[in-house]
Amino acid sequence: MAAKQDQVVLNLPSKYSKSSSPSTSSPSFDWLTTTWTVTHSTLSMWRSARNVRITYKLLPANADGYPRLDDLVEYEPSNKEGVRKTVAGIDTQGEDASSWDWRGKGLLLLIKSHWEILGWGEATTTGGQKERWAVTWFAPTLFTAEGIDVYCDRKEGLSEETYAAILEALGSLGEPKLVALVEKNMKPVDIRLPWVEG
Repeated sequence: MAAKQDQVVLNLPSKYSKSSSPSTSSPSFDWLTTTWTVTHSTLSMWRSARNVRITYKLLPANADGYPRLDDLVEYEPSNKEGVRKTVAGIDTQGEDASSWDWRGKGLLLLIKSHWEILGWGEATTTGGQKERWAVTWFAPTLFTAEGIDVYCDRKEGLSEETYAAILEALGSLGEPKLVALVEKNMKPVDIRLPWVEG
């Protein structure tokens, strides 16, 4: 069976876009609120981690009426067995529905970052499995470089066919800095099942 998927269309991050209207819509909260496996990333911090996953859960809107998400990142250090680490925060949606501002919880309360959903969709693999995917962009902070992540809703990660289509779309963004970032730094994130659960 051949892989089936809609054409992958990605938006430029707002930092680079000259258009005020994105070419793709934003996913619904029902679609977004699940656990995502980070399958590929340009961020160096995931080179020493495996089974990186992010769980989004819908929270009540803030006082100004902006939607919020509980954001839990879980990962396992590559050099340790049976160890699970977490980074917890809250995302608040911006003026654009694909734009989010993250603030850490607890000791990370003063840490902030900005991220955007560049594209999202669904595909059917050659084996007949349905998979959802998303591509996110992270603005640089004091602690991390600008980066792009690829997510999949399957624990085992993204099919090669879908990843190839996403990579092609990333290469067609038309922004030399982002294309170079992907070409130089986009790497698979190690996945070794089963996950260490909390």
